[in-house]
This record gives sequence, structure tokens and C-alpha cells, in this order.
Amino acid sequence: MKIERGGDRVTARLAGHWTSEHAEMVESLAAEIAAEADQSHMILDLAQVRRLDTLGAWVLDRTRHELGSRDLGADFANASQEQQILLDEVAYRGFQEQAKPRRSKAVDFLVDVGQSVAGAGRDLVDGIAFLGELVSALIRVVVNPRRFRGTAVINQLEQIAYRGVPIIVLISFLVGCIVAQQGIFQLVRFGATPFVVDLIGILILRELALLLTSIMVAGRSGSAFTAEIGSMKMREEIDALRVMGLDPIEVLIVPRVLALVIGLPLLTFISSIAALSGGGVTAWLYGDVSPDVFLSRLRAAVSFNTFMVGMIKAPFMALVIGIIATLEGLAVQGSAESLGRHVTSSVVKSIFMVIVLDGLFAMFFAAIRY
Repeated sequence: MKIERGGDRVTARLAGHWTSEHAEMVESLAAEIAAEADQSHMILDLAQVRRLDTLGAWVLDRTRHELGSRDLGADFANASQEQQILLDEVAYRGFQEQAKPRRSKAVDFLVDVGQSVAGAGRDLVDGIAFLGELVSALIRVVVNPRRFRGTAVINQLEQIAYRGVPIIVLISFLVGCIVAQQGIFQLVRFGATPFVVDLIGILILRELALLLTSIMVAGRSGSAFTAEIGSMKMREEIDALRVMGLDPIEVLIVPRVLALVIGLPLLTFISSIAALSGGGVTAWLYGDVSPDVFLSRLRAAVSFNTFMVGMIKAPFMALVIGIIATLEGLAVQGSAESLGRHVTSSVVKSIFMVIVLDGLFAMFFAAIRY
């Protein structure tokens, strides 16, 4: 670099390679340019610069920007067309200041609430639209039974129902024990220990067994559905199915949803038996309620309607879990972060909707006195 002074301007004639290989030299020369500038106008002459890369252009434009902040003019001269394009891009990317918007915490809170409500509305609309596509696929399968994939349904039933029995039985048995124990501890004050059988029977058959099973299935099978379909979406296997002339909903979604609708009521029944068994064992140990007395009182306290309430709700819970899990899987983008986010969203939304749907059913059955 050569500094020339003439009149009211200073010219810095640059030469050589202003590239990243000579970063230290480029920085030192840029600092010298800033130090040589006074009240005169600075001209950065690039006529003899043979190579200029992004680092060199950024350092030169930064130097020009620093001189401008000191109210000292600085311009480039004799830059080639390629060098000028690079300088313009660096200037646009590096020093384009954006106005900071004025923000209010109250307004931000309202915006977050509005976005959450709007997102919930979009999820509801997407779920209803997806339910329509699922029903259409089921109708096509019914009209043309050869399109039905029985092997896939059996495989999903094994994964959902058969392999889920041990954990469902264990958790339901323990929860039945806990409910019976706490019920006995409270009822013994009033000398009404035998009424714990009524409490266990009605609570488990109407609500608890179904909720436990649905939450376990949502966390176990729903997350698996989302992860499997999401991985296929990331590897473009779903697009490959469409290219092959296959409907992804018929191939991937219908077998899984059918397996859920069939398997969840079966698991609910098994969960009810396990929870009642746990409650009976605890009532025998803590409340001196013998198995014969427990069974006879349970037969008197529980009607067929009580049993059917849980069975009626189970297919609807399965349908909600299946729709949410598969819809979240289809929404996965091409990154592992997106897959993890949608798997988490699938489980959270499924559990939330299971509880909401259970509350709606509870109000409905209370209204019709069933």
C-alpha cells in the first residue's frame, strides 16, 4: 500500500492480494489507512489489486464505514466489475442497519396468546381435513378389499397391543393398589371400608383404566408412529410411494389407525382387570375385605353400563391418538430437530386431547344419565 497526499484528498493505492491468506497484513494495512485519514477525503484505489476475496472486501468496507462514522469521506476507485460486485455485497450484508422496533411486554404477551389460539385453530382444521382423507381411504379399501393390507394391520396390532400388555398390566395393577389404599385410609374414619369396592369399580371401569391406557399408548405407540412416518418423510420415502402409484394414507396410515382402534379397547379391558385385581389385593391386605366379599360387592356396585362407558370411549381415543400421531409425522421437515420437535408435540397433543375428550364424554354420559 502506498499513501499519496494531494490537495484536499488522500489516496491509498492498494496492490497485491487482499485475501484471507494474508489476513494479518490486510488488518494492519486497514488500520494504517484509518490512522492516515485526517480531515481530507480518502480514496481507496484498487487498480493494482490482483486478488480480492470476501475477507479483503469486508475489511476494506469496514474501514470505509469507520471513516464515515468519523465524518470522513471515503470512496473506492478503479475497482473492477467483479471487485465492485463483491464490495457491494459485503456492504449490503455487513452494514445495513435495521431499525429496532419498539416492543411492549403486554403487547408481546397478547401476540403470543393470539398466535397460540390461531395455531390451535389451524391444528383443529388440519385434523378434521386429515380425518376426511382417512375416511376416504377407508371407503376405497372397503369398496376394493384387495387394497386392504391385512399383514400390516396384524403387525401393528402386535406392536401396539401384544407388546404393550406387560407395561399396561403392571402400571394398572399398581395404580389400582394405590387408589384402593388411599380410599381405605379415608373411608375407615367413617367405618365405610367396604365402600372402597364401589369406589374402585366405578372409577376404574368408567375413567381410570381408559385414561391410563390411552396415555400409555399415546406415549408409546403414538410417538413411534410420528417417528416412523417422520423418518420416512425425511428420507423422501413417502414421495417414493406416490411416484410408485401408491397412496401413503392407505399404505401407512390406515393400518396404524385400524390397529389402534382395535387394540386400545382390548388394552383397556386388560387394564381394567389388572387395576381391579390390584384394588382387590390391597382391599384384602389393608381393609380385611376378602376376595369373595370383594367380588360380590363389585357385582352389586358395577352395572353393564359402567363397563360399557370405558369401552365406548376407547375407539374414539384411539382415533384421536392415531390422527395426531400420523399428522405430526407427516409434518416433519428435513432435520433431526424437526423430528424431535414433532414427536414431542405428538405426545403432548395426544395426551391433552385424550383428557379433553374424556371430559366431554363425561359430560355427555352425565347428561343422558348413562
